[in-house]
Amino acid sequence: MSSLPLPAKVNVLLVGSGGREHALAWRLSQSPHLGKLWVDSNANAGLLALGTACPEEFSLKRKYYLERWLAQEKIGFIVIGPEGPLAEGMVDALATPERPIFGPTRAAARLEWDKAYAKTVMRQTSIPTAEGRVCTTLGAALAYVTERDEPCVVKATGLCAGKGVTVCKDKHEAIAAVRKCMESKEFGDAGNSVVIEEKLEGQEVSVLALVDGRTITMLDTCQDHKQVGEGDTGANTGGMGAFCPTPLLTDTDLQAIARDVFVPAVDGLRRQGIEFRGVLFAGLMLTHAGPKVLEFNCRFGDPETQVLMARFQGDLLKTLWLTATGRLADAEFGFDPRTACCVVVCSEGYPAATQKGHEITGIIPIDSHNRATDRFTFQGATKLEKPRKVVTSGGRVVGATCLGDGLEDASKDATALAGSVRFTGAFFRSDIGHRMIVRPKLAL
Repeated sequence: MSSLPLPAKVNVLLVGSGGREHALAWRLSQSPHLGKLWVDSNANAGLLALGTACPEEFSLKRKYYLERWLAQEKIGFIVIGPEGPLAEGMVDALATPERPIFGPTRAAARLEWDKAYAKTVMRQTSIPTAEGRVCTTLGAALAYVTERDEPCVVKATGLCAGKGVTVCKDKHEAIAAVRKCMESKEFGDAGNSVVIEEKLEGQEVSVLALVDGRTITMLDTCQDHKQVGEGDTGANTGGMGAFCPTPLLTDTDLQAIARDVFVPAVDGLRRQGIEFRGVLFAGLMLTHAGPKVLEFNCRFGDPETQVLMARFQGDLLKTLWLTATGRLADAEFGFDPRTACCVVVCSEGYPAATQKGHEITGIIPIDSHNRATDRFTFQGATKLEKPRKVVTSGGRVVGATCLGDGLEDASKDATALAGSVRFTGAFFRSDIGHRMIVRPKLAL
């Protein structure tokens, strides 16, 4: 596969239907190498404006149908956005020497879909991380948190769309979090076992890198805001907003993180006979003792992708192709020097159950010609209803994303843009980037 050249034109299938995929589709659509772009059958309204929906749901339960369809439509490249298809083994099932896939195999993606395994890899490779324990029974987990006096973090070991982590200030909250995972089964089988860790103090950053098996290319750093409420309060979510780059990390810091986190992780997998190709994402806490890994993801983040793609400069299709075919060293790309900020507009009730079907106004149309703009409304949980009516279809509806000359400008503009997106029950955080924005004190 490493010798496979990028065709003059290639038909691409983009798997996934959220805001991350809308941002990726926008950049992919600008490549001179793109033939036809196919998107999920349940793609959001923004994706449908950029690509053609698959005729049926893309499920690995129908592998032979999918193979026939891919051949029939001459799909030459697949880009996988979300974690679910990676955990299911879509790369293993559908990649061929003539049809590369951007994304890791199921074995490599285990760094994300099995937090207990990730913890083991980190310990074996001396990657700095929080102290903790994996508990596979309710009794063991309750006994462990009961005997602890320090605050802890309880994590379901499986995939929970960013909602399976509970930061606990005392043992009573820890006991409740353990019961939620292992007794009430709020996260299904993902909570059959839990990781219980010490609570780390500091600021959290998102560090992503493209990896082609051996070459590791670090991307610009981001900061995500996980908690639903202003001032970082309330329940954890899939992400309420993000900005890029973060001023907390210098180029020297990033080199050290590559050396101490990314290289050991990729080498540790290789020693197990596993080659990682795709995006490796490390959520890091910047502690007084240095950066420590909170978790690994094996795909682009959401909403980190929205701010990364707003700043990305280059041919994204070619870059992902070179990564998937083991030639990342040949890729040429960069990032806009301006800051990008994304404010996620959510449906009332998120991250719990939400109502669907509310009409949305204020969305900025995005197509392949939107290259010079500095304002984007990347669509997540939206649905196109005839005639040309866009409605809500879930929790995180729109990512209002703006470029600015510094974080304060970008955050101000993104917040204003979020306010122009209207639907019944809409809400968003107006303080994305607040930890990094130093405002002058008012004279008394």
